[in-house]
Amino acid sequence: MTSAHSKLYSDDVSLVVVVVDTNPFFWAAAALPFADFFAHLIHFVNSILLLNHLNRVVVIAAGVSSCAYILDSSDASPSGGVGVSDTFDKASRKAEEFIAQDARATAANSSVASANAASLLSGALSLALCYIQRIFRSGTRHPQPRILCLQGSPDGPEQYVAVMNSIFSAQRSMVPIDSCIVGTQDSAFLQQASYITGGVYLKPQELNGLFQYLAAVFATDLHSRAFLRLPKTLGVDFRASCFCHKKTIDMGYVCSVCLSIFCKNQKKCSTCGSEFSRVMPDLNSMPDQSK
Repeated sequence: MTSAHSKLYSDDVSLVVVVVDTNPFFWAAAALPFADFFAHLIHFVNSILLLNHLNRVVVIAAGVSSCAYILDSSDASPSGGVGVSDTFDKASRKAEEFIAQDARATAANSSVASANAASLLSGALSLALCYIQRIFRSGTRHPQPRILCLQGSPDGPEQYVAVMNSIFSAQRSMVPIDSCIVGTQDSAFLQQASYITGGVYLKPQELNGLFQYLAAVFATDLHSRAFLRLPKTLGVDFRASCFCHKKTIDMGYVCSVCLSIFCKNQKKCSTCGSEFSRVMPDLNSMPDQSK
């Protein structure tokens, strides 16, 4: 695979792929209305485009049942530039169309529980990485890519494997994943994503000033970050989700063949089919070898 650092324009040219959580169940109870949140986002997008005429921004909406591109700054007319009002109107229409379509798909899915509905973070990250790989291979030069996730809804434990695969793919491609949490609880998935890929994790205390947080922390190009004192994550939740019940666990059993994780001892791995010859011993009942 082509190295991300071999064909850069310059240090300060950026490709920012923004993943936006459009989960209607979360925004229905959020303190900040979605329209106001989206206005902050559009101003942030335009601020990045104004920093350098070679910068590019892509916005991906992550719903409950689907995800899609709603904005690509490269589609704008090069002669007229990108205006704040034009960008807001175009992106707003696409966002409204996507939310309505995703709501219909969610209503048709009886298995979705509104209380614990999670957005398709794994699908949005996959779309972001596919777009970045296309940029890597589309020309002789490209901007420095990074992903910014604006997450509000809780993590979906059933997406654990897909999300971790996306995180490791981003790490291998040297693409940092920044995280901005607009919900009330932290995201273990995005904590791990930012930690593993070298991104920034932030949970703003005041959402009414969201644009200030975005502009001060996430608008900075990767080269300039070395000279700034950015927020540090105090703790990272490294807990995994079991493959059997899709629940977050503190301790579990791991298949030695495919590394699948289970909350209870299994006679056979449900992922790769490997049969375990004996039951794993209870660590508390083993004799003390130090004597």
